[in-house]
Amino acid sequence: MIQKILKLAFSRVVVISLLILLQTAILLYGLIYLQEFQIIHLVLNLLSWLTILYILSRNDNPAYKIAWMIPILLVPVFGGLFYLIFGSKKLPRHIRKYMKTVYIHTKNTLQLQSDDVLQQLKNSCPDAYRQAYYLNEKALAPIYQHTTSQFLSPGERIFERMIEELRKAKKYIFMEYFIIEDGEMWQKIFAILKEKASQGVCIRLLYDDLGSIATLRSNFPKEMKKYGIQTRIFNPFKPSLDIFMNYRDHRKICVIDGIVGMTGGFNIADEYINARVKHGYWKDSAILIKGDAVWNLTILFLQLWDNQKDTFECDLLEYQPPQHHYFTDGYVQPFGDSPLDDDLIGKQAYLNIIYRAKEYIYITTPYLILDNETATALCSAAQSGIDVKIITPHIADKWFVHALTRSNYMRLIKAGVQIFEYLPGFIHSKTIVSDDIYAIVGTTNFDFRSFYLHFECGVFLYHTKSVLEVRNDDDSILTLCKKITRLELEQTNPIIKFIQMILHIFAPLM
Repeated sequence: MIQKILKLAFSRVVVISLLILLQTAILLYGLIYLQEFQIIHLVLNLLSWLTILYILSRNDNPAYKIAWMIPILLVPVFGGLFYLIFGSKKLPRHIRKYMKTVYIHTKNTLQLQSDDVLQQLKNSCPDAYRQAYYLNEKALAPIYQHTTSQFLSPGERIFERMIEELRKAKKYIFMEYFIIEDGEMWQKIFAILKEKASQGVCIRLLYDDLGSIATLRSNFPKEMKKYGIQTRIFNPFKPSLDIFMNYRDHRKICVIDGIVGMTGGFNIADEYINARVKHGYWKDSAILIKGDAVWNLTILFLQLWDNQKDTFECDLLEYQPPQHHYFTDGYVQPFGDSPLDDDLIGKQAYLNIIYRAKEYIYITTPYLILDNETATALCSAAQSGIDVKIITPHIADKWFVHALTRSNYMRLIKAGVQIFEYLPGFIHSKTIVSDDIYAIVGTTNFDFRSFYLHFECGVFLYHTKSVLEVRNDDDSILTLCKKITRLELEQTNPIIKFIQMILHIFAPLM
């Protein structure tokens, strides 16, 4: 017991957290001391008022502005300075330089969008064409035919297919995950990766440092190197009051030889395959694609592979597979989203589907923490007679996030949106499907962090068999759900309502 306590006390996450708290305490002490000088007190107050004017002038989400303005007005001595430290979105110079070279290099390499495919899509479905055009222009993500897709759920089935495809690798395996945890799932993958590396297959593993800080040893990359597995960490978590520490790689990508790709909600940890019970039964999903469209996922992985360098030097075409004549199953368009620009691609891709729906919209998401634009779109769709159903977890993984999710229910239900909670446990799947013709399966939650702060990815599907597979899966999930009623929400304890109200105000900062 004592050993466990000592191990936790000296763990990297605890040490870094304490160092950050120490920096914050020193900063606060310095400000409290300095404000005793009248001139400094006036300067700090002036800084806060200038900061508010600056916030109002920015092209940011109104909820984000309000969430910052309230604490600045309440504590003007500290507020302005804290915004400059935590609220400014200015990135370190080396990150800006790297992302600029990534954009230029990718744009020059990815000018592969077939005009014939776009024109064909425009003629058959102008709405689908507009979504495809947007994602191609903003995310540099062409839309493809000659690609098959298969929707996979739950995690046990996803894992089974992943193992099956990994065993077929001949040239390279690229894996990028938010969380990797040693356990039954990882050990089975690790065994295959070791074997493939010994056969000369190029293995590259990329994971987010904060996502895996409590689940992996600090020397994990060195351990992997012994077996020929190249391993890199995205955005190493440091004891620094740095806004870039908030930008995390939430993508989940597996690419095999450039011809097989997977993405979705699942990470590499035992709860995702229900080998370990964490929050009841864990329900997740993924999309498996084979064919030309896998190239987009390959590019997304390579874009972040050299993330700690100042320049992007990768020869993308080195990893492009030879042309094959794959069966065409509708249109498939993998795309990525980055917090390092002003384009909220993941959010806009969802909105494009919501606004163009004619019959129904079904959504699964573990977190429902909406900005005003998304909430308005969902309410408008329901008020227009469209069948809007949203499925969220019944068992929470974090109480305050679940409280935030529930704080969005009343507005939606009043507008006619139907909310369902998944009774068996935690639904981690991130999907949207509409009218039996459109769907997105990916990593983007319906929340502020996914829309504004995370690196995310997804696959837009139009008229594929997998669209119907998403719809059928949602129908099966609904049989295991509890429908949330307006009366139930009205009977919520007033104290809980007050907590939800406070959390809702500051949701953009969480």
